[in-house]
Amino acid sequence: MKYVLDASVAICWVIPRPLSSKAIGLRDEYQQQIHELLAPAIFIDEVAGALTKAERQKDIAIGQAAPLYAKVMNNPPVLIAHAALIARAIDISSRTRSGYYDCLYVALAEQEGCPLITADQKSINNLTPHFPFVTPLASLP
Repeated sequence: MKYVLDASVAICWVIPRPLSSKAIGLRDEYQQQIHELLAPAIFIDEVAGALTKAERQKDIAIGQAAPLYAKVMNNPPVLIAHAALIARAIDISSRTRSGYYDCLYVALAEQEGCPLITADQKSINNLTPHFPFVTPLASLP
């Protein structure tokens, strides 16, 4: 199965969260080539930003962002240039009042005709009513 992977799921790979076991299971199946995982190229920045934020919020120790980032990037999803998605992401953001970066993931999933997997409850709440292919990580087996 092909999925677009939100950065929130990758964070669950390296920082213990309630959905980490599901996220790790999805990553393991990706490594076994059971699934294809895609993300817009901004994924790398979102992962780095989330990890440095986790340091600031004391969820992880200072100095852990870099090695955890390297761990995620050891086997990242296929990164897709997002310039062609910008106009659609702006439209989605304007219509749904959702964050632009979240909408880049939606635009990619729409383009690829596949589900977007996310662990971000705010994105799920804002985007699922408009885009039923936005899939909570929690709903995966």
